[in-house]
Amino acid sequence: MIEGTAMTARLLRLYPGAPEDIALSGAYLAHRLHEQGSAGAPFVYASFVASLDGRIALRDPATGESRLPAGLVSGNDFRLFLELQAQADCLVTHGGYLCDLAAGRLDDVLQIGTQAATRDLAQWRVDNGLSPQPTVVVASAGLDFPMPDSPARHGQRVILATGAWAPAERVAHWRRAGYEVLVAGAGASVDGGALVRELGSRGLRSIYLLTGPQMLDTMLRDRVLSRLYLTTAHRLLGGESFHTMLSGPELGNAGRLRLCALHYDVGAPDDAGQFFAHFEPLPALS
Repeated sequence: MIEGTAMTARLLRLYPGAPEDIALSGAYLAHRLHEQGSAGAPFVYASFVASLDGRIALRDPATGESRLPAGLVSGNDFRLFLELQAQADCLVTHGGYLCDLAAGRLDDVLQIGTQAATRDLAQWRVDNGLSPQPTVVVASAGLDFPMPDSPARHGQRVILATGAWAPAERVAHWRRAGYEVLVAGAGASVDGGALVRELGSRGLRSIYLLTGPQMLDTMLRDRVLSRLYLTTAHRLLGGESFHTMLSGPELGNAGRLRLCALHYDVGAPDDAGQFFAHFEPLPALS
């Protein structure tokens, strides 16, 4: 839920240019991400919120369940998250999120502008020629998850993406249920480059990744990530079991990023402050 202060909050832009005080509300809408891509080259973007020691989630050693620490949560960050959603032709999520959603561990964030405080974002989509709600893309190797009813209630198109090794009976199950299932990977998992090509061929030009480290990794390795948004909360979390933005093999040159902008939020969360930054990958080295 949006905190009321998020709509009136101010940010200090630190880079580029001279420091400048700006409104938080609308700061990411101004990027106009829906205009940056094309069917042949969709604009693919991801966002994360992390602590100073690099944690994006903590894992309970006893149950294995992961959670977003309260110390990383703020209404200001959530407002900017929703502004990124509002510019998307499609949201890419994963089967694990749908399982957590069904279990009540996470909130449903697959729709835009359904609350009174976010009606402006729904209107923004209409004013900018986007569909009322984005397409939902579910990436999953095993295709074993419950489908929430919210996409159907809001008239959203749903596409399931998987790899070539997906269980044939699960593929058949979802197709019988009326869902489009596309193969975007030669193995078990979805490959970033293949997924982006498939979605672009379906007219989806702005693709927002609501996924985790595995999808970020494949998008970077396949050189199809256009922009990374990172909120850094100014606190240390510690913890013996945790998640970070990446957990696979070394990325090498595919991990080279250039800072495009940096903003400082002095108050949230919990008066500790946070940075809002976004980066773009550098071209491959010859």
